[in-house]
Amino acid sequence: MSDIELIDSHCHLIFENFEKDIEDVVLRLRSKGVKKLVHACCDLQEIPKLKKISQKFNEIYYSVGLHPLEAKKWEESSKSLLRKSAQEDKRVVAIGELGLDFFKNENKNQQIEALIPQMELAYELKLPVIIHCRDAANEMIEICNDLFRQGKCPNGVLHCWTGNSNEMKQFLDLGFYISFSGILTFPKAYEIHECAKIVPNDKYLIETDSPFLAPVPHRGKRNEPAFVENVANFMADLRSTELITIAKESSKNAKDLFKFDLLI
Repeated sequence: MSDIELIDSHCHLIFENFEKDIEDVVLRLRSKGVKKLVHACCDLQEIPKLKKISQKFNEIYYSVGLHPLEAKKWEESSKSLLRKSAQEDKRVVAIGELGLDFFKNENKNQQIEALIPQMELAYELKLPVIIHCRDAANEMIEICNDLFRQGKCPNGVLHCWTGNSNEMKQFLDLGFYISFSGILTFPKAYEIHECAKIVPNDKYLIETDSPFLAPVPHRGKRNEPAFVENVANFMADLRSTELITIAKESSKNAKDLFKFDLLI
């Protein structure tokens, strides 16, 4: 067993490619010192499965929300369903995965119509948001700034960071955390490397985004929470520090954001 404590701040384990060996996946993450993980929600239909898996494994907490690529599924009743789901289970630690994705979809207005009510709900419930932002940084910053001016911007994290240092600074100025995934270990991810070097000690998280984006040296394989150690190791090299430092800082930041221990 590892004596290092790690937190995978973003993963997906209810997808079908984990069905056959979830017990082994959990044994491996435990062996690497992963004490907690946040299972992100992409679709309201996932919520019963997320509740079930969090009851089965103590390490698992989860969010409830609608991914921007599923924005067409947003309905008038969605907000109240999310409110109920968040309020009835103490293992819900965030609203999301919400945000904007203009890389794959161009339904900008539809995405914003699903995003704003979720941001409002997070602020109402005093829960952080997990933000997915792809090719949409300017729009996302504008929306967050608008909410901030109204005094209604929730706390949260930009998950799977792929932006540049200028964009990162603007999100940091709004109080958000920045989460680094396996992409950080990719040789040509220069801008992300730069962000990881300069992000404040108290404002970064690490994640796997399993089963996607496996870090070096697992490229091409199914990603899993145990591999968050590879992200932490790479970050330690970039920041000229030790794995234990990255583990301590990122775990403390995740606890400060998601407040796991205050909920159970």
